[in-house]
Amino acid sequence: MSAYRIILADDHTMMREGIRSMIDAVPGLAVTGEAGDGLQLMKILKKSVPDMVILDISMPGLRGIEVAREIHSLYPEIHILMLSMHKSEDFLSRSLEAGARGYLLKEDSGDELLQAIDHIRRGKTYLSRKLASEFPSAIISICQGDFKAVPDPLTPRERQVLQMIAEGHTDRQIGDRLCISVRTVHRHHANIRSKLNLKRTADLVRYAISRGYTTNQR
Repeated sequence: MSAYRIILADDHTMMREGIRSMIDAVPGLAVTGEAGDGLQLMKILKKSVPDMVILDISMPGLRGIEVAREIHSLYPEIHILMLSMHKSEDFLSRSLEAGARGYLLKEDSGDELLQAIDHIRRGKTYLSRKLASEFPSAIISICQGDFKAVPDPLTPRERQVLQMIAEGHTDRQIGDRLCISVRTVHRHHANIRSKLNLKRTADLVRYAISRGYTTNQR
């Protein structure tokens, strides 16, 4: 069986060297390239497509999330593991939306790095264990796309409103359709965001689709 090929992208040479030494010590894994910034990484990928890219979220020039989005668009078969110093829900969700299959903190151990690689290699999503203490379990599940693992806290009316939001209706159209005021629609909308702890409409749409409220894939 051929080795699982990994390219490292980080602007810190010592970080790349440390990661390389850990990975190259594991049978079946091989670091096949290194890049110090996003533009250099994209040039490497034109010549050699690996199985995984381990990507620093804060590189100079083309930022890590932008790079992840570009890789996911051009090379969807590449697994992306994001390395970050940020314990931020925003960075986490943006990374996963950009196509990353994992999000690891730079303070995490080498053992966890290897565990993350193994999980992603087997088709799973991996998030740093330290994030479990920072975010509610519901947020972790939602970021992983496992919405059904989270009990649905919405009322029947809120589900109706969310369905119509996901289908692209305006607040006035929702009010007219449900025979309620626009102010009431706004209240339901705020309650939905608060209960789900989701701020962006795109995340609400993903939630609605995952729950089967709508099949809208816009």
